Amino acid sequence: LGDGTLRSPPSWAIAPGAEDIAEPGRDRMATDGFACPEFAVAQGGDILTITTMRIRLSIALTGLRCRWAQRVGDDWQVMAEDRPTQAYDFGWWDGRAHHYLVRRPGERYFGLGERSGAMDRSGRRFRLTNLDPMGYDAATSDPLYKSIPYVLTAQADGSCHGAFYDTLARATFDFGQELDNYHGPYRHMVADHGDVDLYMIAGPDPLSVTKRFTWLTGRPALPPRWSLGYSGSTMTYTDAPDAQRRMAEFIAGLAAHDIGCTSFHLSSGYTSIGDKRYVFHWNRDKFPDPAGFAASYAEAGVKLVANIKPALLLDHPQIDAVQGGGMLIIGPDGAPSEAQFWDAPGVYLDFTNPATAAWWRGQVTTALLDHGIAATWNDNNEYEVWDARARIHGFGTPRAAAEALPLQPLLMMRASRAAQIAHAPAERPYVVTRSGMAGLHRYAQTWSGDNRTAWPTLRHNLKMGLGLALSGVSNSGHDVGGFSGPAPDAELLIRWVQAGILMPRFSIHSWNDDHTVNEPWMHAQATPAIARLMALRQTLTPFFYDLLHRYARDYEPMLRPLWLDHPGDSGAWQDSDDHLIGRDLLAAIVVESGATTRAVRLPGVDDWYEVWSGRPHRGGAIVEVAAPLDGPPPLLARAGSGIFVDLAKGGFRPGPPERGVWLFPPVGDGDFGWEAIEDDGESVDAPLTRWRIEGRAQGDRIDLAVSRTGEEDDDTLTILLPAGERRRLFVTGGAIEMNDARDRPGVKVTRAG
Repeated sequence: LGDGTLRSPPSWAIAPGAEDIAEPGRDRMATDGFACPEFAVAQGGDILTITTMRIRLSIALTGLRCRWAQRVGDDWQVMAEDRPTQAYDFGWWDGRAHHYLVRRPGERYFGLGERSGAMDRSGRRFRLTNLDPMGYDAATSDPLYKSIPYVLTAQADGSCHGAFYDTLARATFDFGQELDNYHGPYRHMVADHGDVDLYMIAGPDPLSVTKRFTWLTGRPALPPRWSLGYSGSTMTYTDAPDAQRRMAEFIAGLAAHDIGCTSFHLSSGYTSIGDKRYVFHWNRDKFPDPAGFAASYAEAGVKLVANIKPALLLDHPQIDAVQGGGMLIIGPDGAPSEAQFWDAPGVYLDFTNPATAAWWRGQVTTALLDHGIAATWNDNNEYEVWDARARIHGFGTPRAAAEALPLQPLLMMRASRAAQIAHAPAERPYVVTRSGMAGLHRYAQTWSGDNRTAWPTLRHNLKMGLGLALSGVSNSGHDVGGFSGPAPDAELLIRWVQAGILMPRFSIHSWNDDHTVNEPWMHAQATPAIARLMALRQTLTPFFYDLLHRYARDYEPMLRPLWLDHPGDSGAWQDSDDHLIGRDLLAAIVVESGATTRAVRLPGVDDWYEVWSGRPHRGGAIVEVAAPLDGPPPLLARAGSGIFVDLAKGGFRPGPPERGVWLFPPVGDGDFGWEAIEDDGESVDAPLTRWRIEGRAQGDRIDLAVSRTGEEDDDTLTILLPAGERRRLFVTGGAIEMNDARDRPGVKVTRAG
């Protein structure tokens, strides 16, 4: 706010608990969706103080210096405070919006969405604009594909708060790289356009902050369960002149190696004319019968997710129609604003014009969905528009394109999702996007873009996924095996697949320099190990699906750094290659060549089990766990937890689901519990089945009470216990034979009635 009027366009990020925002966006002064708690206002001299139960804001009426505090127990603790000197500029200096805060000793900074390097952003500067940096260095490259101007700040004692700048402009965040003798230690945000529109989020624990920010930016989408299966992909197949035959070979390969696959991301080669891409055009030489092709994949149980792009080359068959309809980003003379796109100049669609979204929905329907394509892969949507004179429709309020560039991919995926809903209203839509902004999780799954095949990429991609999860976007993954560069050798591919099966999105995708294809069977000596890992992913799908439900229902991040659940454990804050999947499963991914074991520091004070051996360990201990190349990834489960599993035969034609729970009871005496959710995996209004186990370990026995609510016909649950468990197991809740765990590691429980 400079002269008392808003300069920023309406918000498309703030959607408290909502699944969508209505056009033209949310009024920035709106309070709907918020609780609007009781507050007190007091003034003492030049200081105005506003206090609620959780947060207190003190404002210096001269100079507008703000200080935020949060309640920690019975005390107030300062969260953040403006720099004493020149904390704000609303455009007077250079037309940009500036905000400077004190950089306090011991502070650490996380978030900003998808960023390279260590998770702690301290001492670095980041440029938030969406870019297509194919083959990026996951340790140093900046900018990347997604930008979320949200910072989770952790103080030296582990207490946390969040700060979200609701801007659609390009922005820069500096966390201490810049120093200026006249101002003391500071950090700052500078947005190229608009206002300083800041949301401060109290904690003090980091999990509460993360959940509140996710809620603030909207309810996560709940896609169908098949979106959690292995998804094949490569540019090589669809670039080939005999693309449909190459695609058939992939299905044959799955069958030959007995590897399960639920979807295939169809790269843009299907749209080619010559060597260029033309969105919504089918190359009938490569794909003579798109509907028949889609049907052949459906028969194999594999959904097709087609690549679509928001830019048209100047000779696109439909260029006259979109230009005549005013659907393009334009220059100052009203002509389309040209930008470099792939191998030729192109023009970007302007989704702030409702006519563009309507045209897009129609094209998605007639070119893709009507042919049997199941879902959309929204790609190359970074909107690299560098002409400062470019203009957009702005829902009837024209403005500079640069004021809202990250909004374009959000509206693109929103339009794609709307088309899918209209086409199959009873089914949950599945949308994938490469680029985006805060709120993208309301519509789509995402991944870390066109990464480079290298060991450091594997390590830092894991951290990039955690940064996204802290920024509200948990349903993500990476191109397993690496997208660009050399083909992965057998060791790297296996280690990447070990990591991939533990991500919400699991896709092997590639465009290798030597035109080879990253496939599960690309290295004969590695194929048996990879096939076993693929089957393990099928076993773990109920676990991930339950996490997806918790994410959509309770805003619980699916992937989490260790400190998110253990903020009081100073060792958990150390940068490592370990992370949590949900609250109870610790993944220790191997990210270095030649390793056969992994050192893991276990967080907190709880006991942990090595999942595969059953060995228990105390929290806080540093343990060496086995990490064989031909085995499953090292996993540890928190004592008192459980993993929901499917014990049916996996592979290309998996057997009927066989529900199970792998319980990890307390190492000693104690009460524990487990619960999980399931449904039909596809329907919009599918009824939920909720499973719950209440347990007690005491002496030489473990007692379980199993209950279930819901309408599933099959009410059988197989209970598994860790290897080496010697206590007797007793189960109530139906007509159950009590079994001794020493004689049988799994107990089938069939509830009476």
